[in-house]
Amino acid sequence: MKRLLSTALVCLAACTTAITLPAFAQTAKQRSAVQGTTPYAERSEAMQFAADIAARRDLPLSWVQATLGQARFLPQVPRLMTPAPQGTAKNWNAYRGRFIDPVRIRAGVRFWQTHAAALARAEREYGVPAEIIVGIIGVETVYGQQMGNFRVIDALATLSFDFPQAHPRAAARTAYFRGELEQFLSFTHRSAMDPFALRGSYAGAMGLGQFMPSSWVKWAVDFDGNDHIDLFASPVDAIGSVANYFIAHGWKPGMATHYPVALDSTPEQMSELLGPDILPTFTPERMLALGARVQPPGNAHNGPLALVELQNGADAPLYIAGTENFYAITRYNWSSYYALSVIELGAEVRAAREAARAPRAR
Repeated sequence: MKRLLSTALVCLAACTTAITLPAFAQTAKQRSAVQGTTPYAERSEAMQFAADIAARRDLPLSWVQATLGQARFLPQVPRLMTPAPQGTAKNWNAYRGRFIDPVRIRAGVRFWQTHAAALARAEREYGVPAEIIVGIIGVETVYGQQMGNFRVIDALATLSFDFPQAHPRAAARTAYFRGELEQFLSFTHRSAMDPFALRGSYAGAMGLGQFMPSSWVKWAVDFDGNDHIDLFASPVDAIGSVANYFIAHGWKPGMATHYPVALDSTPEQMSELLGPDILPTFTPERMLALGARVQPPGNAHNGPLALVELQNGADAPLYIAGTENFYAITRYNWSSYYALSVIELGAEVRAAREAARAPRAR
């Protein structure tokens, strides 16, 4: 996924469910948001982009230009988007340790206990296991504790007009963030909300599940049934929306996410196996022919698989056979490391919750 609104508001166009301004937007913590510098009113390309948005979206030109003009450049954001130097070793164990720790597991158990009914309903209605939803929300925001303190409009404007040109996909990423900025401006205007009140990540993601503006518009749902979508203050809406996102991105109910795999491949066979990256491409039989033996029950898996490599610095990599559901998790954030962290955090929280519920021996 890298990688995308609660006091009475007007209904969003093309939606039948109202979206409300998050109550947390008025807290002292949120008022001390990360501050920007130069306003984009001083940038001619930003003002021209505002005019283009107004024309495409049938929005008042004066409002779009005034709103975008008040967005401010965040100098730290381009630095955060700059990729690691080429040749930097990846380390699955270190990555895993960032997200799977006792503090996050305990928070996950509390979240699951509090929202068990909503998680069970999401699993029943969407077919997405509760532990996957719990894993996503835990990795993204520690169950709402870390939703970001950047003004979303500043983050999106910075990434739209000052994306780091050293990035290998700078042009594509700039286009992506301009689309998100356009969606955000249209979204807030049609919902009669304050575009400067919303806080999120340095990439402009919002709420417990860190939805980008386009994801919010397309896949957020009113799962608590109060006629408002609030991914900030309604964990139930966040739970349903994460499940809905996965179904929209190819989640197959009942399918495993991955299987262990034993390797006895030549360098040429490994090159073929790793060529598609995380895209499921091979049958278990084809993987076996290439020296990768998927362990039971994955050897009888019905569907394509990918050989996923997770490097471990100077140590040997970890290899797994990823299914279409593993790939679906990477639609949230394009990273096999991220996907396996989500899976393993959810499994750790489930195990801790079950252990806490088990009767103690007398």
